[in-house]
Amino acid sequence: MNKIIVLIGAPGAGKGTQARLLQERRGIPQISTGDMFREMKSSSTPLALEVQAIMAEGKLISDDITYQIVKERTSRDDCKNGYILDGYPRTAVQAKQLEELAAEQGMQIQAIEVDVPREELMRRLTGRRSCPICGEIYNIYSKPPKAEGKCDFHPDAGLIHRADDNEESVNTRLETYESSTKPLLDFYRVSNRLQKVDGMRSVEDIYKEIDALV
Repeated sequence: MNKIIVLIGAPGAGKGTQARLLQERRGIPQISTGDMFREMKSSSTPLALEVQAIMAEGKLISDDITYQIVKERTSRDDCKNGYILDGYPRTAVQAKQLEELAAEQGMQIQAIEVDVPREELMRRLTGRRSCPICGEIYNIYSKPPKAEGKCDFHPDAGLIHRADDNEESVNTRLETYESSTKPLLDFYRVSNRLQKVDGMRSVEDIYKEIDALV
């Protein structure tokens, strides 16, 4: 394949689900920045120790260090034929750094945006509920449990509504996403490498379109 797939989507758009499906069905490794930072917490490489020190001081990880983490992870054998980036790049600066990495690795970059209207993202995020035992995710609007407030598999467990899944917090998250991601979308649009898929359809229909693009 020799391709870096950059999946872009707002919180609640379902890009993580699509990345997982591509990994399971096509064997393309999903490289998530969240997973990489978690791995760094328990690693003892010089780069990991530097990241741990920055986190301990409560500082933000710089673009340059994030780039080094991505470079280290994607230089492993499982990525030699291509990979999916989930959560990176987040800015135009990071996108330019990724251009260098792609050239170094002999890869082409393909950006795919999972597009979902803001009103729907609000419904998905504010309506989200989860089981504290098995982690099953419900939505009071689109995927309610059989009994209100209870997990279908663990009826004794009350469903949890995350504190940051309220309207005010979700609005802030979406505004932050939109302002930081617009330059990134413009960056890929200008070079004709941005493709948009309609995220309002079923998971399977979205997957089929992304699979065909890849």
